[in-house]
Amino acid sequence: MPRTKKKKSKGGQHGNVQPFSDEDASIETLSHCSSYSDTASVAEEGGEASEDAALEDFQYKLKGFIDSTVDKSAKTRQGALDGLKTAMATRILYEFISERRMTITDSIERCLKKGKGEEQRAAASLACLLCIQLGSGIESEEVFKTLKLIFKNILADGSANIQARQAVATSLGLCTLVAEDDILDVHATMECFENLFTRSYARMDGTCPLISPQTSQLHTNALLSWALLLTICTANQLKDVLRKHLPKLPRLLESDDVNMRIAAGETIALLFELARDMDAEFEFDDWDELSDKLNALATDCNKHRAKTDKRKQRSVFRDVLRAVEESDFQPETIRFGTERMIIDSWVRKRTYDAFREFVGSGMNYHLQANEFIRDVFELGPPMLVDSATMKAMKISRFERHLHNSAAFKARTKARSKFRDKRVDVGEF
Repeated sequence: MPRTKKKKSKGGQHGNVQPFSDEDASIETLSHCSSYSDTASVAEEGGEASEDAALEDFQYKLKGFIDSTVDKSAKTRQGALDGLKTAMATRILYEFISERRMTITDSIERCLKKGKGEEQRAAASLACLLCIQLGSGIESEEVFKTLKLIFKNILADGSANIQARQAVATSLGLCTLVAEDDILDVHATMECFENLFTRSYARMDGTCPLISPQTSQLHTNALLSWALLLTICTANQLKDVLRKHLPKLPRLLESDDVNMRIAAGETIALLFELARDMDAEFEFDDWDELSDKLNALATDCNKHRAKTDKRKQRSVFRDVLRAVEESDFQPETIRFGTERMIIDSWVRKRTYDAFREFVGSGMNYHLQANEFIRDVFELGPPMLVDSATMKAMKISRFERHLHNSAAFKARTKARSKFRDKRVDVGEF
């Protein structure tokens, strides 16, 4: 792909670089950057030269964002982080990012250490998107090793900004899933999460600890990240978790926070699923008490709770109750492009929800073109898009070029990996 140098504005920074808007990120059109939307339209008529020019304009804007992450202005840094987040959430940028991953990592580290609330929050989310783009391997492992201790320090620091801690609780979970290379370190990270969400356990007398809504959200995020890492635990680790935590997790069902109650219910359903995968005859000692609690939440008519909360809670806990009582899961079909994927287990649901938390409306695009995410959900290599499919999906020639380029690189990478495995099985 040809590259040309762009002129910079005074001071060495890219001039007039603005963050992507939500409209830019619309997955319906896959038009991810307003600065090149007109160019993309021209590309349909102008052929390869215009496509290359549009791509260069887009990359120029990304370089401007990277430069701006070290700007003296907190507002400019925040905008740059948000711009990079939107780009990574809605596009496959592996080659561009791989060449600059350490520069981006350094910027994230600086923003986490020296930034305030929203800037730290954006930096934590960007770290996760960076790992999603790089996939599971040495590149994302290097990124995570640089940031892991910073994440854990922020998470454990009660004086740190609560929004930053909330974001870190979510990002640390998914980054660990993607980039952690040591299962013992996975277990250590899970203990960090346990130190948080266990503080929301109802007391033995049934009373709930007094916790602010912001702190409850932190504990909820920690619980959901902990549940995500359960999906990659060894059998021995799972047995230990079942012994230590399953008898206590129902205490979270007493929480005043509907989001915590729902997260606890889904985590309990996930644990029952994992337990029965190991032992089809698995039995829970406090079954009657748990069943009563789940039934009460599935039919909750508490007048002191908001109608929307009760409606959402009843729907979730009906599913949780079926999972616990009957080992049943209500499947959900996700359609993307010409393909579809079935969410048919609590493990798959927790994993899908975790990725969607970061890429948002870009999830369908990542399911189509992100080699790593397709590997996680066992979808095979990305499919090439032909002209007929392009018309049916109403995407431009320029966008098809980008998608097929990503698919081709993914297939080449997969074949190279297969050859490496044949040559040296010990490497894996």
